[in-house]
Amino acid sequence: MAQVKAQVKQGALVKVHYTGTFDDGTEFDSSVGKQPLEFTCGESQVISGFEQAVKGMSVGEKKEFRVEPQQAYGEYDAQQQIVVERSMLPTDLELEEGVQLQIEMESGAPILVQITDVSADKVTLDANHPLAGKSLNFSLEVVEVD
Repeated sequence: MAQVKAQVKQGALVKVHYTGTFDDGTEFDSSVGKQPLEFTCGESQVISGFEQAVKGMSVGEKKEFRVEPQQAYGEYDAQQQIVVERSMLPTDLELEEGVQLQIEMESGAPILVQITDVSADKVTLDANHPLAGKSLNFSLEVVEVD
């Protein structure tokens, strides 16, 4: 009698190996050679487009798919940028493009920002996710389903 493989469904604990690339083929992330990515399907622990693509897959199954910004990290929002006086930031802070900082909103909530521009007296901080506005391509293999 043939053995039925467990399929990824709502509530399942899933382990996958994946490689994520941009349209030009540049790799932005991968679990290959590391521990597989583990998440519970349906709990929004991964981007929605990734989760939808994995549903229904079985152990050992491989798939390549594309996730548009709306199902990934959203569209890029220019309103999420703020320019601050350099004097408003701690003097011992490394002010270079690409550096990520955690700042506190007026409400007291922490938010992660990335420095996108530094001039003599101003620093531009961007609260968009680094992958916002980008289409993402994935190659994945389901390695375990519980």
